[in-house]
Amino acid sequence: MRRLGAVQQKIPCVFITEVQDEPSSKREHQSFKVVATETLNPLAVNADIQSALPTEKVDGTCCYVATHKGVPYLWARLDRKPTKQAEKRFKRYLRSNGSSKEFVWNVDEDFKSVSDFWIPAKEVKHCNGKPYPDGNGHMPGWVPVENGNKQYCWHSRAVNYERGVAIVLRPNAEDPGCLEICLVSLSEILEQTLELIGTNINGNPYGIGSKKNPFHLLVPHGVFQIKDLPPLKHNSLVSWFDSCHEGKVEGIVWHCSDGSLIKLHRHHLGLRWPIPDSYLNTRPVTVSVNVCESEFAARSLSQLSKDTHRFDRLQDIFLDV
Repeated sequence: MRRLGAVQQKIPCVFITEVQDEPSSKREHQSFKVVATETLNPLAVNADIQSALPTEKVDGTCCYVATHKGVPYLWARLDRKPTKQAEKRFKRYLRSNGSSKEFVWNVDEDFKSVSDFWIPAKEVKHCNGKPYPDGNGHMPGWVPVENGNKQYCWHSRAVNYERGVAIVLRPNAEDPGCLEICLVSLSEILEQTLELIGTNINGNPYGIGSKKNPFHLLVPHGVFQIKDLPPLKHNSLVSWFDSCHEGKVEGIVWHCSDGSLIKLHRHHLGLRWPIPDSYLNTRPVTVSVNVCESEFAARSLSQLSKDTHRFDRLQDIFLDV
């Protein structure tokens, strides 16, 4: 089985992109938008995109499972950001275009402080033994999700460190067309990246849980494979997203044989997201959690009493709450 790449870096688009001077439909208050041209990105061609494994891009917030305090922990995405003064200096450099001198960061002074436990993402380059930002000034990284940290309270709802488990959404092994919510050992997903989705994440595009009973769970990256993707042509992919049932997803992430990742978002094609009845939320789901034995899971699934339940879609689990 092919080992899928982990999300440890900014993922390039499958097409060359261009910036248009129009308000973004993806991010509020952004005065520009990034759209895909019809030209394949050379990075995608060099990574043999034609032989890559296409998977559904799930709309959530990126997480990572790695060791902390000697045990597997969930880590939240936290990018180190430059100070206002350093950001202004960097933007002036970008606007200069013809400047022959390479921009040099002073990492100790130009970037805001982070937790002592913060670690850089694996793809971050180092200079003089210290993590160094990329050409866009980005320094992605991770911080452990500690119990009691209000900033990551929804992350905490998806894991239990005493039992060493996480609530995970994945395809049902016995019925691939069906989804499954289950408890997975954190040691089983060590060094993997996942997407946290749920009631209070990204506006809850999948309609999971409710204000009264918020629910959050983790989706391993690459777990939802796309079977019948059209040729990698701009018009073909627009048509697939717009008219195919399986195309009702936020986007596509291709896992290439060299470990690199390539993506395409609906917004790159001028298509709307979120949308009603997304593909993820039209598939049946089984809940394979014994809530009678798991106080942790019972907090979110208190209305269930048996070991296994089947519902027509994720939203239906909470209709009676």
